[in-house]
Order: sequence, then structure tokens, then C-alpha cells
Amino acid sequence: MTKRIFTLSPLALALSSLFVAPSYAQETEKEDQAMEQIVVTGSYIKSLEQAIDLKRSNIGFSDSIVASDIADFPEQNLAEALQRMPGVTIERNKGLGQKVNVRSLPSEFTFVSINNLATASGSGGRDVEFDMFASEIIQSVTVKKSSTAADEEGGIAGSVAITTARPFDYDGRKLVASVEGAYNEISEKSDPKLTFLASDTFGDWGALASFAFSQRTNRTDSNSGIDFRPLSRFLEKKGSSQWQSDQAADVLERDTGITINDRFDSDETSRVVFLNKVGDRSYLTEQEKWGATLSLQYKPSSEFSLTFDGLLGNFDDHEDEYDASAYAASSVSSLERINQYDSSTLGDYGITVLTDVDYAATQHEFLSKEHSSDTDYQQFSIAMDWVVGDWDIYGLVGYSGADKTTESTNLKHTAYRATRSRYTSTGAETIPSDNPDTFDMYNSPEAYLFDYNEVNLEAISDDKYAAQLDFSRQLNLEFFPALSKVQFGARYTDKSKQRDYGTNRVTGPSAGDSSWVGTRTLADSQLSSISDLVNGGEYLSEVSSKQDWSQISNSYARDQLRYTGFAVDFEPDQYYQVEEKTMAIYAMADFAFDIGDMPATLNTGVRYIETDVNSSGYHQVQNDDGSTDYTSAPVSKSGNYSDVLPSVNFTLELNDDLVLRAAASETLMRPALTDIAYKRTVSLNEFKYRDGNPDLKPTYADQWEVGLEWYLEEGGLLAVSYFEKEIEGVVRESLTGVVEGVTKYNDNGTVDGVYDFDVYQKVNAEGSYDVSGIEFIAQIPFVRFSSMLEGFGVNANYTTLDNSLTGASDLGIPTPPEGLADETYNLTFYYENESFDARISYNYKDKYVEYIERDMYPVYRDAYGQTDVSLGYNINDSVKVTLEGINITGEETKGYTLDPAFPTMYEFSGRRVSLGLRAIF
Repeated sequence: MTKRIFTLSPLALALSSLFVAPSYAQETEKEDQAMEQIVVTGSYIKSLEQAIDLKRSNIGFSDSIVASDIADFPEQNLAEALQRMPGVTIERNKGLGQKVNVRSLPSEFTFVSINNLATASGSGGRDVEFDMFASEIIQSVTVKKSSTAADEEGGIAGSVAITTARPFDYDGRKLVASVEGAYNEISEKSDPKLTFLASDTFGDWGALASFAFSQRTNRTDSNSGIDFRPLSRFLEKKGSSQWQSDQAADVLERDTGITINDRFDSDETSRVVFLNKVGDRSYLTEQEKWGATLSLQYKPSSEFSLTFDGLLGNFDDHEDEYDASAYAASSVSSLERINQYDSSTLGDYGITVLTDVDYAATQHEFLSKEHSSDTDYQQFSIAMDWVVGDWDIYGLVGYSGADKTTESTNLKHTAYRATRSRYTSTGAETIPSDNPDTFDMYNSPEAYLFDYNEVNLEAISDDKYAAQLDFSRQLNLEFFPALSKVQFGARYTDKSKQRDYGTNRVTGPSAGDSSWVGTRTLADSQLSSISDLVNGGEYLSEVSSKQDWSQISNSYARDQLRYTGFAVDFEPDQYYQVEEKTMAIYAMADFAFDIGDMPATLNTGVRYIETDVNSSGYHQVQNDDGSTDYTSAPVSKSGNYSDVLPSVNFTLELNDDLVLRAAASETLMRPALTDIAYKRTVSLNEFKYRDGNPDLKPTYADQWEVGLEWYLEEGGLLAVSYFEKEIEGVVRESLTGVVEGVTKYNDNGTVDGVYDFDVYQKVNAEGSYDVSGIEFIAQIPFVRFSSMLEGFGVNANYTTLDNSLTGASDLGIPTPPEGLADETYNLTFYYENESFDARISYNYKDKYVEYIERDMYPVYRDAYGQTDVSLGYNINDSVKVTLEGINITGEETKGYTLDPAFPTMYEFSGRRVSLGLRAIF
């Protein structure tokens, strides 16, 4: 479909063309022959032209990137390659693109497939973590923004269709190999990357194998003021803690003049907020990734082909995190002095922010955290294309699966002392106060007492099976000449996801021993400075007020602070299994006709889907003696629903170069599997049950789009489109019932009382919200202005959104939907000739709401722009050297609560430079 090709992935790019396409353009004249042979598959300019041709001929709105792009532009992974496409943005984690947003809608709103199979993922939901894929094994990616009846349902935002390389994509034998080294300026580490592809055809048969391997080491330094905390944390104390509420109210009135009329009115107390937690963090991320493909094709004629595609991969991700933080909202903290406050910046919301406060006993934490995950991915499919008479028959059977195991650890030491916390321009800081009990939180290891060493283990298994059969026929009917094609088919899918989770804590030298708690100090263990723990230089060196500190390494914690025989068992209340089976049938037709003297095409169709869901999990119950237990076996519940999804796509050639395109459809996104999971947990302190809900229905969207595309000479394009989406049935948590007469017991087994417990479930919220926007595309080769500018050009796109405010804040703060950025754009200038190419690209994503803290305060991820460059030189017809730079200006990632004056995060991941060599034979 529309192939809007945009500058793409450096790392992803730089190696993927290696196997999926020849890496550079070559033009050879043979004097003894009256012909010219041009090899164009590796040329960036030629790939742009190819994308333009696809855009013009395909149905509906879509954008694509092809192998030569992925192999020719600096990106770190497949997600970062996609961010250069119109309307596509990414979610970054420690400077690395991880998930993809289409038109800024949440990542789970996007449907992802590889070789026409829904992609399994190690995430707990339906979203796909793109960083697990070795982008070098990808042939092409198409993002479809309007659907047809033939497309598998599941993406409100759009669908991402990934294709791997096949042997008959090339003429004869093809061998590609590359090697690359990349350097990160903060970690001061160099990482290797290797790629290889071999492809050949043997008469009616063809075989292709590819392999990619890479390592990545990245350091990120982060300073943050975590979030707002409402003053009700101090004001609503009862009983023996009443003094804390009285003191907080007195200090508030004394230092700010603000009087709280009702300490238990949350609407009043939640509008006075303080800085909840200040954290200095340093991360060291080490990743190892490999991916391999095997494609076997039997193609005896142009009328029949049978293809086996296999894809294997592994993504090993290890992250060390070291925190020095001050938690002002700890249970024994109390307000002592409000040095500064801000009642004007957020005056429209009636919120006063305590920006600089002394606390009598802040909870200071030194945390050594370790996060390790290992994901195995596998996919196998057999696809058939067969022309029988006037019918084209397409068949597919396949499997996609992912298994992910994650271990997270947290070693915690705590010190309670008086300190002062305040906002800064780069986050926040904690400094000594005037209280005599104050201390230097960074250099007092003897004051920090051991709390626990916690280990969490999670295992997710995701399996998807599919079978599809399509029939299509070109028509030329005398009695109905406008009807040019009919197509119909069916698809069956069987998807299941299982999740296990468990946690265990070390509190002493043996199981059940808690003798270390409150007695062992941070100073009793071996300490290392941050710069030694995470490699590289000084912590946040660009922030003058920051300093290094020392704490326990994760390797020391594993070796010395876990007793012999320590293990983590999975917990019944955290288990779930969801099975989902769908049967879809569709029919659609293509029409070709003239409106006046203007050729027009119309694609219209309808898709009918039946969905059956079976969800199971353990239910938590309370025994007569007050203890809690779980059902002896998982409890299951089924749900089902059916849908009819119509779609229309229309094109009109206003003249030879100007095309009007329009589309309308109804789409859906099925609920997250974690929300469907049928399990019940109980919160005795909150008097609540929380249930999964297998009866959840999809979230739906009615959408339409209209656009103009002006095709220029020399492969240029100017395009604009306007789109609207009305989204309804968004999943929210809601009170759905009450269980009466529940006996609540104290820890000692005595009866506390008989209460009514509220039951909360995820439900499909009533009402809808609208998202609309405009996209612009400009792809202009400068040779159209002057022959002296041959090889120069610009490739740019811009998307702006106008979305309704959801009002999701319990305080009535106007809040846009989570994830929606008002503006995104990409700008790439390029130059290319037979021996040299160069590109510089800037990618920008406007601020957006990341989440709503405590369902009250919107937390924004700040606007972010990044500049990448790529240089390439062809040493000869077979060998090319590349130099690439990522985030060359060293941009920071920032966030804030409601206003930039109140930062929540300041992360710096630095620049990355790579040097590569590739050869094609």
C-alpha cells in the first residue's frame, strides 16, 4: 500500500539491507553490448522511488520502508527505523526505541504481524516489544493506516506488517556480509554487530538463510522528582498518628497561609501536593540479540509457488540500576518547614505545589536493582500462491511463539533522617536541612539499615496459530464492466498466553531468618562507586550539583546476600491463562470506472468475526480461621462476541499526477490479556476484591481519511491527508459489585469485624473520544530544480493531532488521552552518487501524557528531538564502509507533572557512533 518511505534505521538499517537487498546502486556500461545494467536495490534514492510507485498503486493509506532503507540509515533497532514514517512515533526506554505508536495512540492499539502471522510477544499484553527483533533480518515493513476487509482485525491505530527476505526476491546467487563496531560515549564501551545472508535459486527451487548478531552496552544517568503526592498523606492520619495530621496542618497554615477546612475531603487535600520522591539513578544496560531466517521456495512457474519461512531469535537483556533516593512520603515523615511553594503556576487547577520542604524524618533509600530478561522467539509458516484458471488462491498455515523469563531484584537499605527536598531545573535534589538530626545522604553508609533483598520471577509463554485461505478473481463482465475483481476468504486463529509470577525475600543468612533487618548496615557490605558499577565517568557530569556515591553491586548481592538454596516459587494468585479463538470470513470487491474523464477505483467489503475467550486463574479466598488461601485448581470463565467490520477505500486520478484518496472503516482492538485474566485477589486493608473480566468487549473505532497526493517527476511526492477516529469502549477499572458479610480477621487470628467488600473489574467505559489530525509528506529530489543538484534531496513528514480531553483526572483536570502527541515530524536531507552517500535526519515528538498519577495528576513526557547522521563510501563495486552517529547532539529525555516547572525525570543516554564494513557478492 502507500509506501511512504522515510529515512530509516542506522543499525537496523545498516545491516538489514545486507541480507535483504544489495547494499548500493551500481551502474555498469558494457561497450560491447547495446544495453545498460543498473543494480538499484541498494540505492536510497531508488528505494524512495520504489516506495512512491507502491504508494500510488496500492489500496488505502499506508507507508512503508524497504530493505535498502533499513540497511542504509542510522538506527539502533527496528522500532527506531519505523519512527521516520509519517504518523509513527516510538516509546523510548533508556534512550532506545522499544515500542511503536501509530498516530500517537498507545502501542497496544497497533496490530503487528510477520509474514502475515500475528506476532507473539514476551509482554504481558498485546503490544509488541520491537527491540527483541534483529532488524537486519527484515525485508520490508508496511504500516497500514486504513484497512480492507481482507486485513486481520486487531489494530485501531493501524497495523504493522513485517516481511522477511525470500530467495526469489533476488536474481540468482547473493552473498552479503557485514561487520560493525559501535561506541557509547557514557558507558565508554564498544559493541560488535555481525550480519550474513546467503541466497540462491536452483531452477524451480530457491533457498535463503540469514543471520544477525549484535551486542549493545548503554549507560543512562537519571535524576528525578518522581511525582506529586497529595498532602492527604499527612492530613488524614487517625488514632496514634493524629499528631502528624495536626502538625502538617499547622505547618501548612504557618508557612503558606493555606487552611484546610476538612482534612478528609480528598478534593481539598489533593490540591495541595508535595514532591513525593527524589531519586538519583544510574543504569547500565547490556543487550545481546541474534536473529536468523530460513526461506525455502518452490516456484515451478509464475502460476504456483510454495514457500516455507522460518524465523528464530533470542534477545537477552540485562540491566543494573543503582538508586540513591529520598522518599518524603514515608510513614514516619512529617512536615517541619515549607521553605517555598508555588500556588500560581497551576492556579487554573487550584493546586498548590510545595516546592522546597524540610521533613523531620525522611525515608532515604539505597537500592541496588537488577533486571534480567531472556526472550526466545520462533515463527514457522507455509504459504501457497496458486493460479487455477481465472482464480488466484492464497493459503497460509503458521505458528508464532515467544517465551520470556524475567528476574528482577531489589536490595534495599533505609535511613530515617531529617533532610530537605526541592525541585530543580533537572529534576530534584535532597540536601541537608537545619534540623540537628540531618545528615549527608550520599556519604553515610553506616546510617542505612538492611530492609530486604527481594527477587521477583516472571515467566510468560505466548503461542499463536493461524490458518488462512483466500480466493480472488479478476473480472471483465460485459453487463457490469465496473466490477473488476472479487475476493473472499476465511481465517482461523488460536491464541493463548500464560503467565506465572512469584517473589521471595532474603531477610537474613538463612530461610525464615530476619536477623539482618534493622541490624546490618550498608557499611557492612562491600561498596563500590557509581562510576565503577556502571562504567564510564562521573554521574550526570553535565549537572554541576550532582555527585557520585557508593553502594552494593548487584553481583555482590547475588553472591553474598542470598542464602544457600534460595529459590522463588510461582504464586497462585499471580497466575493466569487466556485462550482466544477467532473465526473470520470476509468478502470484498474492486470497482474501476470513470468519473467524467477521471479514472476511479473503489474497494469495498465487510469482515465478520466470531471471538471465543476462555480465561482461567486462581481465586483468593478467606478461610474460617482468618487465613487466606487459593482455590485448589484454576477457575475458568468463558466469553464470546461477534463483530461486523465494513470498509471502503477510494481513489480518483484528478490528472496524470494528482490523486485523491479516501477511506472509511470500522476497526477494533481486543482487550489486554491481563484485563481478561480470570483471577480474584483481595485487599483486606482496602476492603476490595479485584477480578479479571473475560466478558470485556473490544475497543472500537469508526475512522475515515481523505487525502491528496501529487506525484512529481524524478520520484518526488507532495501529499496531505486529514483523518478522524472516534474511539469508544476504552477499558477502565470500575466498581461492579459488592460482596456482603465478609469476615475480616486480624493478624493474630481474632475477628476484626464483618464488612462489605467492593468488587472492582475492568469494564468498557461508556462514551467515546475523538482523535483527528493532518499528515503532510514531502519527498523532493532537488535535481528537478537543477541538474547541478543531482543526488541531493529532502524527505520529510509532519503529523498534527487534535484530540478531545478525556477528563480522566479525578480532580477534573482537563487531560488528553494518554500517549497522544500533538505534533510529530521527521526531516531528512540526503545526497547520493555512485560512490558516496550522506544523510542527516531530525526526528521530533511533542509532549504527551504518559500516565495519570493516582488518577489525579497528568504526568507528561516532554517533547523530544533527535539528530542522526549516516555516511557511506563504496570502496569498489562490492565493498562499502559506513560511519553513523545516533543522537549526535546528546539530547536528554525529560518529563514533568502538569507543568515543566515540576520535573519528574531527567535522563541522559548520550551519543552513539558506529563504523561498519559490508560486502556484497
